[in-house]
Amino acid sequence: MIELADDLGHLACTVTGEGAPVVLLHAGVADHHMWDPVVPALAARHTVIQYDLRGFGQSAPPTGPFSDTDDLRRLLDRLGHRSVRLVGSSWGGRVALDFTLAHPARVHSLALLAAPWPGYEWSADMHAYDEAETAALAAGDLDTAVDVNLDMWLRGPARAWEDVDAGLAERLRGPIRTSLVHQDARERYSEGATGGDLATIAVPTLVGIGRLDVPDFQDIARRYVAGIPGATLVEFATAAHLVPLDAPAELAAALGPFLAR
Repeated sequence: MIELADDLGHLACTVTGEGAPVVLLHAGVADHHMWDPVVPALAARHTVIQYDLRGFGQSAPPTGPFSDTDDLRRLLDRLGHRSVRLVGSSWGGRVALDFTLAHPARVHSLALLAAPWPGYEWSADMHAYDEAETAALAAGDLDTAVDVNLDMWLRGPARAWEDVDAGLAERLRGPIRTSLVHQDARERYSEGATGGDLATIAVPTLVGIGRLDVPDFQDIARRYVAGIPGATLVEFATAAHLVPLDAPAELAAALGPFLAR
C-alpha cells in the first residue's frame, strides 16, 4: 500500500502488474478492494492502479475543499503516468468521466459501470432508499444505514439474498460503514462534479450495466451510450449495481480486449 500525502490528508493506493496503466475507481459504497476479483486478469497485461477515494477505505477524510478529479490528476502525476485507461464503478465511473472531460489528453480509454447522471430525476424507489438511509443516520443507527445500502446496491431490486454470492455482504459492510462515517465531510468539502459535453469525448468508451440493477441506472447507461460518440453498451446478466463483485469473470473478459485497443 502506498500513501500519497497532501495538505488534506493522504490517499491510499496499490499498484499491481506491468504494462499500459489502468486505473480502477471504486463505487461510493465500497473501497479499492471491490476490484480485487478482476485485478489478476488485468495485471497480466497492465499496470493496475487501485486507490481509495478521499474519505473511503484507508484514505483520510477531507479536511478542506477537494475535488475527486484533482485528486486523480495529482495521483497520476505522482505515479508518473501521462495517459491512462480509466475504469470506474458507480461514483467512481462519474469521477472517471469527469476526469476525461477535464483532461482529455490524459485518457486513452474509458469504461463506465453504472455511473450516475447529475441531475437525474430519480424514481420513487430511489427516493425511498435515500429516505431510509437518512432516517437511520439521523437516529444514530449506523448498522441499519449499512443494511439499507447493502439491500439497495448489493442485493438490488431483482433478486433475493439467497441469490447473492455468500460472503459479499460481509466484505462490503466495513467499507460502507467507513463511507457513511465520512459522508458528511465529503459532502461539506467536495467541489462536486465538473461536468461537460459528452459529445466531446473522443476516446473508446465502454458502458456496462447489470441487468439486475436499479432501473434508473439501466436508463442512465443508455443515456451515456447515446451521448458519447461510439460508446458500446455491455450488459451483465448476473450482476446488480456492483458489477466487479457480481460478475468478475465476465467483466474481465469484456475489459481485456477493450483495454488492449
